[in-house]
Amino acid sequence: MTLPIPDSIAVLGAGALGSFYASQFYQAGFATTFVARGARYEALAENGVVVNERPFHLAVTHPNDASPVDLVVVALKHHHLQGALPDLRPFVGPHTLVLSVMNGLDSEAILGEAVGAEKVLYCVAVGIDAVREGNRVTYSAPGKLFFGEADNTAVSPCVQRVQAALDRAGLVYETPVDMIRILWWKFMINVGMNQASAVLGAPYGAFQSLPEAQAVMKALMGEVIQLAQHTAVNLTHQDVDDWNRVLQTLSPQGKTSMLQDVEAGRKTEVEMFGGKVVALGKQYGIPTPVNEIFLRMIQVLEQRPF
Repeated sequence: MTLPIPDSIAVLGAGALGSFYASQFYQAGFATTFVARGARYEALAENGVVVNERPFHLAVTHPNDASPVDLVVVALKHHHLQGALPDLRPFVGPHTLVLSVMNGLDSEAILGEAVGAEKVLYCVAVGIDAVREGNRVTYSAPGKLFFGEADNTAVSPCVQRVQAALDRAGLVYETPVDMIRILWWKFMINVGMNQASAVLGAPYGAFQSLPEAQAVMKALMGEVIQLAQHTAVNLTHQDVDDWNRVLQTLSPQGKTSMLQDVEAGRKTEVEMFGGKVVALGKQYGIPTPVNEIFLRMIQVLEQRPF
């Protein structure tokens, strides 16, 4: 049976990425809803979101009122995922697909255990410089989605369905043959960019122009390359150069999500960046001293004011 192109979209998470993708699907005519409960539900229902100065009053659906949709986009912080799984399940039916734009290496596995691995596609968002303040999101570079099955030598019908939806929404994407390698590439980017920017208090511009900032970023990334190669994922220092080309397209005033979290006094995702690197390093017997130091520094920053 050939399934139709997705038309109904549920977005779990209304931060910078969730608001951006929800607005894109909504503008393209998809039946788009945020998933929320409690105070978050009330705020979204009353105020909506504002993306690049344009207000969007999208539908907001409480999980108790949910019915299955064609596509769920998960755009949460990692430490919110486990608690949100009960809210996700009512939106997932027999033909629902799930796309996670979350950071890290683990979200697809966690989602797969919750709703069925056959429904979950691997995905990373690269090169988007969205910044959120309250319900307002601004961006200058929309970035690109890399998504698909683990191996896309032959493109599956599920991937083709999502490709058609992204085409309709005007979202730039690529379906690489080796999606696991891309997952590790994005992990390398996050470990380097997010952690260095959070500790230095530096926007993208510092990493575009200052060799010293670049050196900090590359030291963090180098430890990820060692871990990836140990797991037979062929990351190399050429992948750092590939990231630098993307970096040069971002707004110099733009900030990583981790720097935004530190400045706002929110919990960061450091456990899934530096924490994951340190844990894998211990598991594989590979020293990760740079990430060990950054993990501790960011854990201290999370506890401000002292």
